[in-house]
Amino acid sequence: MNVMELNLSDICEHFSCPERFGSPAVYILLYVCSAAVVLLTVCGNLLIIISVLHFKQLHTPTNILVLSLAVSDFFIGALVMPPVLIWTIELCWIFDTKYCISFLMTAYILTSLSIYNIALIAVDRYLALSNPFLYTNNISRRTMSIVVFSNWFASLLYNILLCYFNGSFTNTVMCPGECFLFLNEVWSVIDLIITFIFPLSVIIILYSRVFLIAKKHATAIRELNNHTRPQTQKITSHSMKSERKAAKVLGILVAVFIVFLLPYYIYSLLGDVIELQAETFQKVFIVLYLNSTINPVIYALFYPWFRRCIKLILTLQIFQTDSALINIFS
Repeated sequence: MNVMELNLSDICEHFSCPERFGSPAVYILLYVCSAAVVLLTVCGNLLIIISVLHFKQLHTPTNILVLSLAVSDFFIGALVMPPVLIWTIELCWIFDTKYCISFLMTAYILTSLSIYNIALIAVDRYLALSNPFLYTNNISRRTMSIVVFSNWFASLLYNILLCYFNGSFTNTVMCPGECFLFLNEVWSVIDLIITFIFPLSVIIILYSRVFLIAKKHATAIRELNNHTRPQTQKITSHSMKSERKAAKVLGILVAVFIVFLLPYYIYSLLGDVIELQAETFQKVFIVLYLNSTINPVIYALFYPWFRRCIKLILTLQIFQTDSALINIFS
């Protein structure tokens, strides 16, 4: 979130609504491109949601976290990206104050949800690789569902309390044509720790451990391949390869998320030492939420089963009897 604390009169003197882009063709092209991005985000994440919910083979604890991330990304595409893109194209906030508050609340809830979903995925991969037997015996779909619902509830509660104690519900004063939530000094620090420093530390530390473990697994697999192996060793080797592949793809997902997240928080951290620029804030806002567009592309590129799911969904084969039991990994 934006952690800048500025005097309102100082803030508003920097904000104005410039004229729109002069060329009608450019203006139309920007709206067409924006609509395409929103459509790609919504449809891409909807495909992930349908795939995980429909196909029995995808009903795993890890995929419950993937489902939670896809749902939050879907809502970002449907509820957050349209007003952000319109705001950027129009060079001005054209909606009223009440919609601004609801928009910011939705955006902040979904942002914190996304980063904690990513953190939970890091925890999940670490547990699965560091102690696979303990993970298999103790982490069930029901357990992971409880974790996901707790994450959603905690994110909702935290952001409501943040806005309430910051006075955002009762003392909101907006500059003409702008939509920003400015936190006081105390809540700026609290918010920075809760929504950025803590989850990002968890992600970096655990994924560093994950890659070290994956490297050990790779060495073990090579050693197994150099000897004649009984069936149990073959099964172990295959399982280790699957876990390493899952960790690798989810690691790419995490890395991309961090790359898209950092500009927003760097800008927020520097808000006290640089002049506030509305256009810059809008750009980093867009970069942050474009991550929701990229996630389905990552799955399509690295997961053959997801491409097969897309084919089955688009050809309407999922409406056939027992389609949920189709082997999507073949």
